[in-house]
Amino acid sequence: MTAPGLAHRKRSGETYPLKLMFQSPLDIISHRAWFCIPFFKKGRVITIRNPNGYGTVAKLSGNRRRPYIVKKVIGWNDKGHPIYDIVGYTETREAGNMLLAEYNRNPWDVDRAKITMKELFKLWKEKKAPKLGKSSRSSLYSAFKYCSVLWDKIYKQIRSYQMQETIDDCGRGYSTQAAIKNLWGHLDRFALELDIITHCYSNLLTSDPVLPTSRLPFSRDEVTTVWKHQKKPWVDTVLILIYSGWRISELLNLKPEDINLQDGTMKGGTKTKAGKDRVVPIHSKIRPLVEARLAEGGPRLICYNGRACSQTRYRGFWADIMKALKMNHTPHECRHTFETQLDSAGANRKCIDLLMGHVSKDTGNRVYNHKTLDELKATVELIQ
Repeated sequence: MTAPGLAHRKRSGETYPLKLMFQSPLDIISHRAWFCIPFFKKGRVITIRNPNGYGTVAKLSGNRRRPYIVKKVIGWNDKGHPIYDIVGYTETREAGNMLLAEYNRNPWDVDRAKITMKELFKLWKEKKAPKLGKSSRSSLYSAFKYCSVLWDKIYKQIRSYQMQETIDDCGRGYSTQAAIKNLWGHLDRFALELDIITHCYSNLLTSDPVLPTSRLPFSRDEVTTVWKHQKKPWVDTVLILIYSGWRISELLNLKPEDINLQDGTMKGGTKTKAGKDRVVPIHSKIRPLVEARLAEGGPRLICYNGRACSQTRYRGFWADIMKALKMNHTPHECRHTFETQLDSAGANRKCIDLLMGHVSKDTGNRVYNHKTLDELKATVELIQ
C-alpha cells in the first residue's frame, strides 16, 4: 500500500503542511480512524481534522507578525461558552500545529498522581499567572497563604469541603474569601488541563457576598470645605482626585513625564483597556497643586519622603484627612464626584466616557487630536 505523502500547497505565500495526498482508496481506508473524509478523488488534497479536545490553530484578522493563534478548550463557562488556554502565537500554520503537537505530548512534565497543591501552584505561577494582570496576580498570591493546611496534600485527593474550609477559616472579609475561591478555580482548571483531575470541585465553593456600597459623591459644601483646608498635608491630593477622576492607583502611578504642563494634560490609567493611557486635562483650579507636586522632584507626581507612595500608606493619610474634616468618604468617591459633577453640568457623554476610561459605543478608538483635546478641556472646566 502506498503511504500518503505530505502535500505542501502555497496560498498567499504560506505553506500548509497538514494535508495528505492520497494516491489510492486503500490509503484512505488505512487512515479512516484519523481523518474526516467527505469524498475521494485521485490526487485530491485531503485536510486533516484534529481529534476532539486536541486543540486548534486559527488565523487572526489584521496585519500581525504572528497571525496564527494556538489554543485549546480547557473548560466551559456558565453560559456554555468555551474557555480557551492560549498556548501561543506563531508566524505560520505549520509552526502552530507543531507547537500544538508538542503541547499535547505532555503540556508540562508532571507526575499527575503525586503532585501536591504547592507544586501545582508553583507550576501555575510559572506558566499561567504571567498572563494575568498585576493586581490579579497579587491577589491570588496572597490567597495562597491562606491554603497552607493543604500545601503538601496530593492535589487530586483534595475535595470541595477541604477547599471550602480554607475560605471559611481564613478569618477575613469577603474580598479575601473571593480571592481564595478564585485561586481554587484557577488551580482546578489548570489541573483539569493537565489531566490531574476529572472534576472541578471549585465550582461548588461559596464565599460571603460583596457588601453594597453607597458611593456618595462629595457635596458642593464638602468640596468647598476641602478647598478651605488645601494647605493641610495631603488635602491637595483629594482635590486632584475630585477634579481629574483618577482612581487612587492611577494617581499614585503618575510619573513626572506623564504630566504635560505645556498642553495642560495628564496621561495615565490602568485596570481596563479603555482606561489605559487616557488623557485627562488639568483643571485650572488644580494646576497650581499639580505644579507644586512636580516641583518636589520625586519619581512620582505623588511621593512620600522622596519615594513613590503605596496605596496602603496613602489610605492611612486619607483616614487622617477624613477625620480632620469630619467627613466619611472613600478615595473612589472622588472619582464618582468627578463624573457626577460633569453629568450635572450637562457634559457630553462621549467626553465623560473618554475622561473616565469607560467603554461605550460612542468612544470608539481613542484618538486624541487637537479637536478632541479641546473638547475634553472644555468639558473638565465645566466643574466649578
